[in-house]
Parts: sequence; C-alpha cells; structure tokens
Amino acid sequence: MKNSQRSLSELPKMSVASKVERAVLEEEFNWLLKKEVHAVLKQMEGVLKEASRRFSMPCPGLESQLKHENFILGSSTMDQVKGVLTLQGDALTQADINLKLAKSSQVLHFQFRDDKQWKLQQIQDAWNHVSQAIQMLNSRDETYNFKTGAEVIKLVDAVMLQLTRARGRLTTPASMTLTELGTSGLMQMFTPPMPGDIMVNFYINLSKLCLTVYQLHVLPPNTNKNFKPAGSSVLHNPGVMFDYKNNRFEVSQVHKVECVVPWLNDTLLFFTICLQLCQQLKDKISIFSSIWKYRPL
Repeated sequence: MKNSQRSLSELPKMSVASKVERAVLEEEFNWLLKKEVHAVLKQMEGVLKEASRRFSMPCPGLESQLKHENFILGSSTMDQVKGVLTLQGDALTQADINLKLAKSSQVLHFQFRDDKQWKLQQIQDAWNHVSQAIQMLNSRDETYNFKTGAEVIKLVDAVMLQLTRARGRLTTPASMTLTELGTSGLMQMFTPPMPGDIMVNFYINLSKLCLTVYQLHVLPPNTNKNFKPAGSSVLHNPGVMFDYKNNRFEVSQVHKVECVVPWLNDTLLFFTICLQLCQQLKDKISIFSSIWKYRPL
C-alpha cells in the first residue's frame, strides 16, 4: 500500500516536469520556424543564385554580351576526331571538327554554317529548374511566418524536386535513335555539307561537353532477314542498324571526344550543397515531429 501511495504522490511532479519539457521544446521549435528556417532558406537562395549566374543565360537585348567559351575536344592518344566548340550560354555557336578516316587516312574538315547554331536544351532546362527553385524560395521571405513543420517540409521538398530535375538534365543526356538524330537538323548545319555516311551528336554529360561521331555504311537491300533496328540510346555502339532516308545503315565506327566545362562542374557542386542543406533542415524538423509522436507529454 505504501508503494502505491508513493507512486501517486509522484504524479504531480511528473506532470510539472512534462509541462516544462513541452514548453522548452515548443520554444525551440518556434525558434526553428521563425529564425533558423529563414536563415537556411536564405543560404540556399544565395547558393542557387551563384549556380544560376554560372549559366550565363541570354537576356532580351543582351545576347551579344554573353561570353564565348572555346573548348578543345580530342586527345593525343586518339586523333581520329578533334574539334573546337564555342559555347555561348545554352548554344554552340561555332563548331570546327576534323575527322580522320581510318581506311584512307583522309582528313575531313567541317564547320558550322555562319547562320547556324546548336541549342543545348539540357542547359536551358537545368537553368529553368534552378530559376523555379529560386522563385519558390523568394515566395517565403523573412517576413513570412511558417506555422507548422509540415509547411516547411512541403516547400523544401518542392525545391529539392527542382534541383533533382536540374541535376538530372545535366547528368542524363536525352536518348534518341539514330533515325531521330539524322532528322534533328544537326546534319544540315555544317559547311561543307556532312557526308551521308557520317553523323554527329553534341550533348552534356555531368560537367563534360561531348561530341560523338558515327561512321556508317549502307546495308545491301537483301538484309531484311538480319535487320534489327536499334532503339533509343545516348551512345550507340558499332553494329547498330537503323533506317534513314530510304536506306538501311549500320554503324561501323564510333568516336567520342569530350572536355570538362568548369562552370558546369561548379553548378553540380552548388546543387549538391543545396540539396544537403534541404535534407539537414528536413531532418531537424523530423526530430521534433518524432518527439511529439513517440513521447507524448
């Protein structure tokens, strides 16, 4: 009986302690919502603005002020393909390519026509996603009062989605069939005209600007039995077959050259930093949520 009375006498003390603990937790959580969340969001916005500036995207009337960056593609160990590409914002404005044919040792030289440039949609899309993330952060400035942790997590998740998509556009080039590549308009951009047995493709992969050259040969008309057209891919291997301009082709050789674009490397790093800040903020809010869920006071 004594033990029961002692336990009952301790209940008020536990209740007081619980109320104090709840008050402390609520104060900490309110400080998190009012101060720390805004500090982190401001830090994220600063990081993303730095990322956005790296893209050097054209503004109406200011396209001519964009810097031209020249990149040399090729290596001393593989001289079949060499090139110099000029990148301005999200477009290749010039391309100068030398292709050495293996059989004849003949060197073919191609350049972009003066009236042509090739848009790298990956860069445009990635920049669009970054811009949307910045707009989301701008919509919740320091005067905004977050009422719940769920509201913060909803915003952070939306920002993370845009950043994940932006990173995905740079890390995952678009897949396409060689038929689609042939009809993309890229083959009509060169002077002298690109021969019918050569195709090229430009794309971004992570922080690299890539050029792929496909050498082709026409299949004879009686190859119906063994003809198996290939599907979409970023990089097609020798032996791939496809239909194009009323002929059937097979890829005989593939040459890929690339070079690092430093500002793309910086941009991917900014994405990583910002995603880490997002996750850390979500983790802090989740800690408070778990306390309320598993330790009812």
